[in-house]
Amino acid sequence: MPRGHCDLATIYRSMHLLEKMGMVKRFDFGDSVARFELVGENDDGHHHHLVCTKCSEVVEVEECFPEKIEKEIAAKNHFKSVTHKLEFFGICPDCQ
Repeated sequence: MPRGHCDLATIYRSMHLLEKMGMVKRFDFGDSVARFELVGENDDGHHHHLVCTKCSEVVEVEECFPEKIEKEIAAKNHFKSVTHKLEFFGICPDCQ
């Protein structure tokens, strides 16, 4: 959207509404910047990220832990309904 056509508060309210509706997913990689990704139909949005610590490029990582590991960790610690979120940090090829 071109600058000046909509104030930032309206954009943030809209993004939070879309997040609440499950249409986007918010990510924060510890740099105080909220990032949003569109969640497609029949997609739970579960994936992981590789983040460049120099330029902040974000790459989606499709590989995931086997469910068996999740269940073992949960059982060992007496937890139920365990899920996970995982981000990897490094330096991308362009910044090396």
